[in-house]
Amino acid sequence: MKFPEKSLQVEHFNEPLLEFAYAQRSPHPKDGLFLYGPHAKAKRTREIRVGVVGTSDGIAHFRTWARKLKSVVPLPPPGKGEKADRLHLANFPGLEEAFGISFDPDECSALSIQLKDIERATRIFNLNEAVDKVARLYIDRVEQHRRNDERSIDVWVLVLPDIVYERCRRQSKRTGLAMELGDFKKRQKAKENLPLLSAMGAIDQSDEAIFEDVPDFHRRIKAEFLRIAPTQLVRETTLAPGAFLNKANYPTRKTQDAATVAWNLATGLYYKTQPKPPWRLADVRPGVCYIGMVYKSLPNDPDGHACSAAQMFLNEGDGVVFRGANGPWKTGDYEYHLKAPAAKDLLELVLKTYSEEHGGPPKELFIHGQTYFNDEEWNAFVAAAPKETNVVGVRIRPTGGETKLFRDGDYPVLRGTALLLDDQTAYLWTTGYVPQLDTYIGPETPNPLHITVMRSKKPKPKISTVLEDIMGLTKINYNSCNFNDGLPVTVRFAKMVGDVLTMGSAKGEKRQPFKFYV
Repeated sequence: MKFPEKSLQVEHFNEPLLEFAYAQRSPHPKDGLFLYGPHAKAKRTREIRVGVVGTSDGIAHFRTWARKLKSVVPLPPPGKGEKADRLHLANFPGLEEAFGISFDPDECSALSIQLKDIERATRIFNLNEAVDKVARLYIDRVEQHRRNDERSIDVWVLVLPDIVYERCRRQSKRTGLAMELGDFKKRQKAKENLPLLSAMGAIDQSDEAIFEDVPDFHRRIKAEFLRIAPTQLVRETTLAPGAFLNKANYPTRKTQDAATVAWNLATGLYYKTQPKPPWRLADVRPGVCYIGMVYKSLPNDPDGHACSAAQMFLNEGDGVVFRGANGPWKTGDYEYHLKAPAAKDLLELVLKTYSEEHGGPPKELFIHGQTYFNDEEWNAFVAAAPKETNVVGVRIRPTGGETKLFRDGDYPVLRGTALLLDDQTAYLWTTGYVPQLDTYIGPETPNPLHITVMRSKKPKPKISTVLEDIMGLTKINYNSCNFNDGLPVTVRFAKMVGDVLTMGSAKGEKRQPFKFYV
């Protein structure tokens, strides 16, 4: 038997352009911001209201860093073996010059916490209790401020000693510490059936709600502040690496250069305090809406239920997170599928918000997920959409090296290269060599994404259209100022959003801007 030889088609998609002030375009966020400013640039500098919470040293480090933002933060000279022209890096021109915003570091609402209180809380035997007590030190200071000060805050910056990062995560080992016994048992990980007793009598079990959450400081803070304001968490060693030296007189941890840190943190400050993001995609088709599906198993749930959510992104780039129902959505090790009522309710919530903002439903609604869509949930999605809206289901799956593509030369495959397997399936390299930057930012030969157009209410769009969209969605991570990400934003933050939504303090938040989660 003879089999016809199948040829594979390789295409390259150009780098998506971003739009900045005065409708000017550039593929690189740093270039566009440096030359033109953010796309919704105001005529006058906007003063933002920043609150900072940390130790007295942490607050001082933040203020020193914030003063540096008022002027140019230069790149360090090239290191040994580095090119003289490092095109992927750039001097930071100043907060007002690049973003058109400003704040006075000395006028920030500064809330101080004693380092000894943080240090002691991190040494409590029970990790759930330790994380809860450290988080409460920050949360309670902010809540006290809100009760006593009428001035609203646009963004809260939480400056963290490294012991918070090292000791207040799910996998924290905390070996070699002088531990202290708190209110709960050393290894307790769930609510007790019987009241805990102390010398004073029964302990109120309402405090045991901490065992409903994964012991993770970052997730706890993000969940708690969903009802307060966006947050920016930053370590003291990021702001002042020179203040933390080892015995050899080198910084205790390696950080990015000061200019890159300034770009990234300043981008976050702008995004979390302004109504529009700093840049947007220049060539997104009108009437297109992208949704990233989010699933996360609920910790300690006796029925094994999971939470669901949808991240909606539009041509403006900014996003909204919609919380769906909790339920038995997990159907395999890595498979989640909604029942029809939950799928219909979630999509109707998304479409209602879109129609409120745009005066009508979208022309195309792309649903991105990392699993396939079964008949029940897909039919519910289609039923929720109006007749004129085409619903398209796309599976986006990172690969682990099973497929490689090589080319001649010193650098790997170009970013934007696609290997088309058929009219609905392709491999897409969203990382790789970027000619404009004359470099590849990565440790090894890049791995592609596996893209499949699974379903479509109307005739399926061209695979090239889907791939172009995904390339664009890799450029709207407003939590940093990078040239691109390896994952589209619809997939990139799915785990982070799910992590926050599973926390007990996040309950009840049906719809919230994406900026609260990152």
